[in-house]
Formats: sequence, C-alpha cells, structure tokens
Amino acid sequence: MNNMDRLEQIAAALPEAERVDVEQWGDHPTFRVRGKNFVFCDVDAHHLTVKLTPDEAAAVVATDPDARPAGYGLGRHGWVALTLPPDATEDRWRQVTEWVETSYRLVAPKSVGRRRPGPAPR
Repeated sequence: MNNMDRLEQIAAALPEAERVDVEQWGDHPTFRVRGKNFVFCDVDAHHLTVKLTPDEAAAVVATDPDARPAGYGLGRHGWVALTLPPDATEDRWRQVTEWVETSYRLVAPKSVGRRRPGPAPR
C-alpha cells in the first residue's frame, strides 16, 4: 500500500472527512471536514502538513528531523510540515495517524470532532 492509500484509509475513519484535490495547487490533495482543511499533502503523500497544538508542534519540530514549521506563516499557528518516505516504518505510521487525528479534532467543529474516539487535544 502506498502513502496516499494509507493516508486515505486514516482519513476515511474520521467522521465527515473528505479528500478534495485543489486544481489551483496542481491537483494537490487536501483532507477536509466540513470545508476546513486538516491535512495538506502532495499527490504521493510524501509531504504532509497537519495542525497540532502549539506545544506539540514545538516538540515535534524540535525532536523530529523530518518535521519543520509549515510555510506561509502557518507554522506559528501549530501547522507542521512532515516528510514521509515511501518506506516509512509502522511506528512512523502510528505517529502520522495520531497527528492526522489530532489535526482533525483541532479543525473539526466540536459536534463532529467529539464523535471520534480518544482524548480531545488540549
């Protein structure tokens, strides 16, 4: 299974999540809930951007060599850009799943985000 297939599988488990390819961005996919982006990525899902809490974003950027604050000023709002190679380990995919779910919960309206099991981000 390639990166995009795995990312789509993660997003499919989230209530009301949908993939939207943005023509103006060269058909780059985004994943959204009720029109709000919670993942930006390239067509192969080798580069992802997710929203984390400010503290978690700072910790990830400080400790993960494949993470950096997102561009366009989004980094100061907790958005983190990640590089995800095609041969990423299962441990890495567990992290990515957690980050995608956190991003979803931070972006989704509370009525939707609460339907996902697990703790809500602080």
